This record gives sequence, structure tokens and C-alpha cells, in this order.
Amino acid sequence: MSFPLRRSLAAVLLILSLTTVTAAAQNATIRGFVTDVSDGQPLPGVNVVLTNAAGELYGNASDTDGFFAISRVPAGTYILRATYIGFQEHEQEIRLVADEIQTVRIQMRVEETELGEVVVEGARETVGAANVTAGLQTVRPADIALVPAPDISADLVNYLTALPGVVSQGDRGGQLFIRGGEPTQNLVLLDGMQIFQPFHVVGFFSAFPSDIINTADVYAGGYGGKYGGRLSSVIDITARTGNKQRPVGAVTVAPFVSSVRLEGPLLPGKVSFLASYRKSVIEQGAAKIIDEPLPFSFDDAFAKIHANLGQSAQFSVSAIRTNDSGRLGINPLNEDSDGITQDEVNWVNQAVGSRFIFLPASLPVFAEILINYSTLTNEFGPSGNPERSTEASIFNFQSNVTHYVGNNNFNWGIFLSSSQLDANLGGLFQNLDVQTEFITEGGAYLEPEFKPTPGLNIQPGIRLQSFPSKSASFLEPRLRVVWNTGIHRLSAAGGIYHQEITGLNDRRDAGDIFTAWSAAPFGIIPEAKHLIAGYRIEPNRWVRMSAEGFYKDLTNLNVPEWTAFPRFTTNVQIADGTARGLDLRLEIGATEAFQTTISWGRSNVEYQTTARALQLLTGDDEVAYAPPHDRKDQLNVMTNVQVKGFNFSVRWQFGSGLPFNESLGFDRWIMLDSLAVITEEPGQERVLYGRPYTGRLPTYHRLDVSLDREFRVGPTTFLTVQTGLLNAYDRRNLFYLDLFTLRRVDQLPLIPTLGLKLEYK
Repeated sequence: MSFPLRRSLAAVLLILSLTTVTAAAQNATIRGFVTDVSDGQPLPGVNVVLTNAAGELYGNASDTDGFFAISRVPAGTYILRATYIGFQEHEQEIRLVADEIQTVRIQMRVEETELGEVVVEGARETVGAANVTAGLQTVRPADIALVPAPDISADLVNYLTALPGVVSQGDRGGQLFIRGGEPTQNLVLLDGMQIFQPFHVVGFFSAFPSDIINTADVYAGGYGGKYGGRLSSVIDITARTGNKQRPVGAVTVAPFVSSVRLEGPLLPGKVSFLASYRKSVIEQGAAKIIDEPLPFSFDDAFAKIHANLGQSAQFSVSAIRTNDSGRLGINPLNEDSDGITQDEVNWVNQAVGSRFIFLPASLPVFAEILINYSTLTNEFGPSGNPERSTEASIFNFQSNVTHYVGNNNFNWGIFLSSSQLDANLGGLFQNLDVQTEFITEGGAYLEPEFKPTPGLNIQPGIRLQSFPSKSASFLEPRLRVVWNTGIHRLSAAGGIYHQEITGLNDRRDAGDIFTAWSAAPFGIIPEAKHLIAGYRIEPNRWVRMSAEGFYKDLTNLNVPEWTAFPRFTTNVQIADGTARGLDLRLEIGATEAFQTTISWGRSNVEYQTTARALQLLTGDDEVAYAPPHDRKDQLNVMTNVQVKGFNFSVRWQFGSGLPFNESLGFDRWIMLDSLAVITEEPGQERVLYGRPYTGRLPTYHRLDVSLDREFRVGPTTFLTVQTGLLNAYDRRNLFYLDLFTLRRVDQLPLIPTLGLKLEYK
């Protein structure tokens, strides 16, 4: 690290030390955790307010961990109230002493209303698709449950693909492009563990069933100093902690996947476990229903142990493993007796991590320490004989600290990671000599949060990102501003981001989802600049509308070079790019009985390159083209209706056509690397391409519907029955068109579904 950067880091630490001393000398502080008394789960978003006899108010809201802190409160006697939709109001008297910190644990009870023998419990609050703030949206299980899905348990990815600005490959492929970024530019975290390949080979499923999720913070851009190392987006998922009061569980059966979940106390009230396992049954279920081969299989397993170590500390250990296998594209260069062999892709994610939360006794501080290890193996090629493979692993340490000083917070942290990357590209990128690489990243961030007036929140930040393996360090400025005034909310965010560990893939071939992880080629680190501005209005509790514009400037991207040689032989070239767009969202209905969401996204993604191959093809010094994930328009309409215990969900989605490579024709060529009689040698076939991605695939649209009902079959046992239709009007949506054979691969056809879930509550 250079001397100026070391000096900057020392200055940051000095400021934090002074802040700590100042914070410690303030008036009384009250802090603690808010949980559901029935299962011990943390409750995020709970409003906690102190009121004294003079009517003065001091308050804050709980975070993802259910933690809240109210500092700089004059000594005295107060009434503490905690309120949350669906729960009874909690109230207690609190006496605060000057210069002391009081820690409390608030346990809230679900509201219950008895109607004969039926007990109706208030559900935890949904967040809503229109509740987006400068690129950030918090997703909870109640939101995910509103989206029709082939699995009765629901999955995070079905909600993500309903958001404007999120482009998916559809039913197959398991990759998401968020506001112009590549899948490898998304940072996906589960309890702090990095998941390299988070989505399953079938597009309806991710590694995150809703049953294990507490909250998921989705940053489509403009994320703060806590996150780094990725150019496009962050999906930060916190898993549930497991029921600390009693054993519970569930078993599901459906045509796509079956699952089992178990959780309960190891030490009642203090230590709990949560375990989940899902296994695809597509080839035995859905494939039989439509009488069509669906060569996909996957499974995922998750486990977590969580412990409350007294009033002021918590500790958890999490682990996950996913396994995917599927055949997506067609490779005519490897022929079997039928003339066509399909390539197979396989990948395995594994991760384990720990998280320690503690509250220092003498300081109004929240601190966490994260230590985790993640690996990925990925193979691609003929079954049993892969042509390409990659292995990636990362060990990560991070410490995050928040100082509470009145209405202001001071967030800071340090981080260090070490990665090992190995790849066998099978000749895919000829100008790269990929070998085993060891990469280290480290640095620190500072991000104060100021609230100068009610409703105004300003978060300037700076992140020191150092890449010793490239002898490069960067100071990355970040900024988020949110202003709530009456029924209006204005927000903006921006920042600069760098990514040393990149994903190499051949986007010229839509059927190829193999990604090799490598350090940035040629020693050039990709960079992105984000700018987001948004507006939200909530004229009444029934209607909520939002509009958000975004711009991303991308430089030093690694993309495949455009050539007329066989498609699995190319070079890596450097390109720049821009992504810009507008997202509009409308929500109608504020009760469980009826909700409708309409979202529309309009965007434009463009790459520019001065690659020699394209200069020769086009005659232009610089060539601009739309990459294959440039979907101009996306429209999603979702409706959820509850009548007499029945839950009916409908989702219609539309997407304009994605770019693809148009071919001018075919010829044969001879590799003159040895003596050859050109009058006798037949040569090999190749496609003659035109300008890159000038064609557009047909539009994509589909209707999904589901109907479910929960029945009580015992005092604490419930059976949920779900039926539905995927692709209800049997739209023939194109997934992949092979330019060598003109053979097409379609998305899934109409599939009726029937799912059962037996749950012990």
C-alpha cells in the first residue's frame, strides 16, 4: 500500500477514535433487539419510540437483526413503545440514567382474532415492489409469496425476475442481468458468505427458498461503502435464525422440486438450528406431465445454528451447498450416432461462515465480525468429458461497526480476502494464458449517516479498495441521499466501483452459461460509475407509485472478440459500455385481500470497442453494439387475491426481444498449421457473421397462475394444497437458436402443477 493511502487510512482511524470518545460522553442510550416471542425471530422495521411526560419523542427503527439504538437521550423516565404491523403494541416504562447505556430485549406478540374455531394471525408486513429507494429494495418472504411459482414453498428468484431492470434468460440458464450488468458483476451474499453461482440451472429456482430467508436487500446499483469488488449490484440475504421455542418443520412435494425443512431449539430461548434441503424431481415429475425431456437436476442444502450470548452478543454459523447439472445448448462439432451431442454444464457451490455480533458495554456501538469461506467448481462440455472447467475459492474476513451519536450514525469497517482461481478454458480464449492465481484484496470504508432535519438522510462514504496483486489501490467515493416529506420521497445514489476478480464467458453463444473466474486480464481492472435518482409518492394506504432513473458508465470490460472462426475459439477484448434506463412501478391495494403491482422498465445497454477484428469487419475505428442482455422493454403485472381462505395469484410478464448474432452464410476453411493439399482437404465448416448482435429474437411473454389453500389437519399441523399453470396460454418462447444447425431450443411449454405442503407449526 502506498504511503498516501496508508496516511489516509490512519486519518480514518483517528476520526473514528475521536468519534468514539465523543459518543461515549453523551447522555443516556437505550438499545436492544426486537424479536417475535413465538419463535425468537428478529423483527426488522419495528418502530421503537421513547416518550416522556413533557411529550418529547426519541425514536428509531430496528434493522435486519432486529437491533435498535436511541442515543443522546436526556436522563429521566420514559414510556417505551414498539409498534409493528400484525403485532400487538409493546409498552413498558424505562428509567434512563445519564452517561449510562441500557440494553433491553423486546418480545412482541402476533395479533390474534378468533372466529369460531379458526384463528387468523396478522401477517408480517410486506414491503411492496414500489418501495424502492435509490436502487435499494428490501424483500421479505411475504413479498415472495405473492408471485406464482412452480414450487409451493416459493423462491427469491421469482420475485427478482418480476422487478424492472432485471433481465433473466428465462426458464433455463440460471443467470440474472441487473440494470445492464453481467451475472458475474453481481455480488450475492448469504449471511455474509459469497455465493459465486447463486441461481439454479432452471430459472424458477435459486439457492434461496423463501422458507430460510429473513430479509434480502437488493441494490440494483449505488450501494454504499460496505460492499465492493463487484461492478453492477448487490443481493445481501440474511437467513432466519430458527425457532428458539419449539420444533417446527415442513415437507413439500411438487412436479419441479421436493423439500424438507426442520428447525427448533437446541437450548430453548437461546440456541436454535435451521436445516433445509431441496431436490429437483423435474425428470420424474414435470417431464412426465408434458411428455418432453427436461434434462435438468439440482439440489441445495442449508444449515444454520444461532445463539443469543446474553443481552449484548449473538453468534451464528451457516453453511450451504448447491449442485446443478443440465444440458442447454447444442454442439454439432461433437457428433454422436444421431448427429448431435448436447453439452452439459455442472456446477457446485459450497460455503461456510460465522457471524459474531456484540454490543460494547460502555459505548453506543453495534459491531459484527464475519469470517467465511466459499468455493465453486464449474464444468462444461460433453457429459463425462468436459472441455472446460474452473475452480474458485475465497476466504473473507470483515468487521463492520456502527457508532450511534444522537440522530447520526457513523459506519466503518475493514475487510481482507484471499482468493484462489484456476481455469481450463479448452482453447476458448486464445490470447489468455490462464493459470492458478492467488489474489488478495483489502481495505477499509467510512460511511457516516447524517439526519440534519426530520425526513432527510445523507450518507456520504469512501471506500479504500486495494488490489496488491495488481499493485493498484483506489479511493471509491459513495453517496446516498433520501428525503421523505409528507407523501413524497426523493432519493439519489452514486459511486465508483472496481472489480478485479472477473468472469470470462462467451456471450456469442446463448446456450453457453459456462463462466471461468479469473483475475482481470492484461492487468486492467474494470470500473463502473453509478448514478441513480428516484421519486416515490404514497397518496394513501391503497396506492403507491415510484419512478427511478439510472445510468452506469462501464470501462475496461472483458468481452469475447468478434471473429468468423469456429465459435469456441476467440480472444478476450477490452470494451467500454453504458447502461441507462427508467423504471416505473405502481401498487394498488394495502391489505392481504387484494394487491396488484404493475412495473415497467425501459433501458438501453451499449458496448463500444476498438478491437482489431471488428475494425476489419466493419471498417469503423470504434464499433458500438448492444450486448445479448440488452432488453429494451420489460412489463410485469401481478395480482394476488384472497377470498375465503383461498389465495389466487396471477403474473403476466412481457419482454422485448434480446439481441442475437445474425449470420451471413457458411463456408469451409483450412487451418494451415501443417502441410495440406487444399484441392483435396474438405476443410471445416464455419459461420460467417455480420456485425455483432444486429438481430433481435422474438418478444417473450407468459402468463402464470396459481391457487392455494391452507387446511388445519391437527392442533399445530397444516396442509397446503397448491395448483396452477405455468405458461398458461402455451406461448412458444425462444431460448436459443443454434446458428450452425438452425435448431431452436424453446422455453418451457404449458405445465400444470400440483403441490402439497405439510407443515408443523
